Amino acid sequence: MTSWTRRPHRAPWPHETHGHETHGHEHAGLLVVGDVVTDVVARHAAPLVRGTDTAAGIRILPGGAGANVCCWAADGGCGDVRILARVGEEDVAWHAERLRAAGVRPLLVTDAELGTATVIALVDASAERTFLTDSGAVLRLEPDDWSPELLDGVGHLHLSGYLFFADSSREVARTAMDAARARGIPVSVDPASAGFITAMGVDATLSALDGVDILLPNADEARLLTGLDDPAEAAAELSGLAPLTVVTLGADGALVAESGKVTARVPAYPAEPVDSTGAGDAFTGAFLAARLCGADAATAAEAGCRAGAQAVTLIGGRP
Repeated sequence: MTSWTRRPHRAPWPHETHGHETHGHEHAGLLVVGDVVTDVVARHAAPLVRGTDTAAGIRILPGGAGANVCCWAADGGCGDVRILARVGEEDVAWHAERLRAAGVRPLLVTDAELGTATVIALVDASAERTFLTDSGAVLRLEPDDWSPELLDGVGHLHLSGYLFFADSSREVARTAMDAARARGIPVSVDPASAGFITAMGVDATLSALDGVDILLPNADEARLLTGLDDPAEAAAELSGLAPLTVVTLGADGALVAESGKVTARVPAYPAEPVDSTGAGDAFTGAFLAARLCGADAATAAEAGCRAGAQAVTLIGGRP
């Protein structure tokens, strides 16, 4: 069973068959606590014109930063990938089916009141995207949706930064982080959105991220969190908060900073972009898969850059 409606007093979590459990963390599974989203991707070659029509190619696709990370991690060879997220009951089966097809185990909590989060991605001729976001059920993830059993067989916990921008889901994120740290399981976070960081406040965001082992911001998020214009300086600064910080730079690759200094600059792979939606998620998923297979930070960042280059050649956020 891979999806269910939340009950007031939940019985033990329904897991799919695990096969053998992994002891220790080598090649153990990846658990993502995050977001499953319905993406409406509208690609328009001409600039938007207010008050009239603009021709566009429009597709409805499964998405969400957390779910996309899972799919790219599975594509990168991480064998046991799971996601905990809250979705609307009208399309829970559709989302679960597509996650399973990508090699991801969906642990979806059904919300009977709100629909699945929806994002309209407006993608212009340069492949840059602008988002309109309806968070829907995503931020209603609550403590009763969490169980420490979800960490059984897990070697790494990844949290989608969107969880930190609402009280209930932020509590879940902190509870999951504390449970992982108690087991010696490393925790990573993608800060998710410069817009949401601005709304929440930089100090509050940094406080919420305290205790994270790996931080994966893009350049704009890194600048905002530190107040530093130079992404390398920002990466070094942030690696004082999270011992391993990897800042993605889009077409300029990525920076790896460890314990206060930049230790690697990884170039981007060439690509002809058609849609940049999910490129950062692709980087994160491939990076985490490589780390779970034993790669060092620079090698994992190279894997992330390869996946990001692949992602921008695809419509939507998944492989």
